[in-house]
Amino acid sequence: MARRSNARQAKIALRKAALAEDLKPVRAGLPGGQYKPLTDADVEQIDATVYRILEQIGFADANEHCIETCVTAGAVYGEDQRLRFPRAVIEDTLDKCMRDVTLHAQDPKHDLQLSGSKVHFSTAGAAVMIADTENNEYRESTAQDLYDLARIADSCEHIHMFQRTNVIRDIADNRLMDINTAYNALMGTTKHIGSSWTEAHHLEDTLKLLHLVAGGEDKWRERPFMSISCCHVVPPLKFTEEALGCIRVAVEGGMPVLLLSAGQSGATAPPCLAGAVAQAWAECLGGLVYVNAIKPGAPAILGTWPFVSDLRTGAMSGGSPEQALLSAACAQMGNVYGLPTGTACGMTDSKFPDFQGGAERAYTLASAATAGANIVYESAGMYASLLGVCPESLVMDNDVLGAAMRITRGIEVNEETLGFDVIKDVCLGNKGHYLGAGQTLSVMQTEYIYPELGDRLSPNEWAEQGKPVLLDKAIARKREILNGHFPAHISDEVDRQIRAQFDIHLPREAFGRDA
Repeated sequence: MARRSNARQAKIALRKAALAEDLKPVRAGLPGGQYKPLTDADVEQIDATVYRILEQIGFADANEHCIETCVTAGAVYGEDQRLRFPRAVIEDTLDKCMRDVTLHAQDPKHDLQLSGSKVHFSTAGAAVMIADTENNEYRESTAQDLYDLARIADSCEHIHMFQRTNVIRDIADNRLMDINTAYNALMGTTKHIGSSWTEAHHLEDTLKLLHLVAGGEDKWRERPFMSISCCHVVPPLKFTEEALGCIRVAVEGGMPVLLLSAGQSGATAPPCLAGAVAQAWAECLGGLVYVNAIKPGAPAILGTWPFVSDLRTGAMSGGSPEQALLSAACAQMGNVYGLPTGTACGMTDSKFPDFQGGAERAYTLASAATAGANIVYESAGMYASLLGVCPESLVMDNDVLGAAMRITRGIEVNEETLGFDVIKDVCLGNKGHYLGAGQTLSVMQTEYIYPELGDRLSPNEWAEQGKPVLLDKAIARKREILNGHFPAHISDEVDRQIRAQFDIHLPREAFGRDA
């Protein structure tokens, strides 16, 4: 027993040894695209429908600046006050838009390259509640929660960027909420950050804060480390005035834009999945025309996020298999268009981490990842179809994301991996197994990924260790992070400059600094 235990501990130590980034079994930006829920004929029909929607139906409620810039680019503003986009306008936009987008991080090692079918995982959501597993309740989310969630995500290897997870409910003023949302996320992680703003002038104020963090406007424009998540449309096919204003400020201010269409099939998007995909792509391409009419080649991500309605009740169902199919199909169309694409998968209808939550998260986000979505948003921590976010779930979901990325990476087939000589040596040398083979030892870290929290103990070992429960382990890990991980990438000097200009609600003591 002692020898087996020592051998097992030695293997665990070997697995935990640090690997060079290029040797890890998974890493950010591995290519997907293997899963294609749409046939070539399906793609052609959806593409044709997208153009018909843009040419014949168009958008209501465009503001004056959007109408003026898009008409200059060739769009048509009709007597019915709808803005329509002829095929030539879309094709011209596709010719001049940015196809390879870099989402910069405060720490360059976390930069994300969005091109082709490279896959990344991000948080996201606008949860108004925290799924508090320790007290078995839902409560309103706070500024402290957002900072804490950013710190946890900063510690999770397979969460590649942090998009705002929750609405700060303890700040009533929308301007202060928007500014403090950006600040708390910035203080909590060195990864790229996504956020939202309720009004354009709130974003203008936040850009001044970002210039302070970057060390000047010129340095911010060189490496913009925050992007805007902008619901520029209210489906079906209505622009929103405030969102269009935010797009203009973001583009002119050098901030990458996530153009977000979030129709709900059967409610604000067609009930049939093919129609929901077509509407989502039409809505995002309309936004892309506006972005490039403001500034050709401005960085933009096509956020096709069609959601699913439970048609029995009308409620959103983020954990449904239809959600997996919708997101995967949108990702496939993104690869066809060759555009940076984000979609939403991984949220669950469950209320707390349980079998339902894990299953729904895994099958939805794995579908989007293997289809080649550049960013899978809402991939960790989201419950009750985005109404709640669970802090300890982030560390559990980190294992799920790593496994999904391993599936996305697939199987490499070559002379070495086929291992004929190894098979021959084991079989003809009467060894009977591959446990001691040199190849087995050499690939145990590079070919295989191991869970950080997941339980692979035998029943006896599990009992010997006190029958650990996964959620308890996640709570302990969460506490460890929150008690000890205080990113210090923003200096005291810069922080004091920010506080001198903006009303920051998070006390400096919250991140281990003197008042």
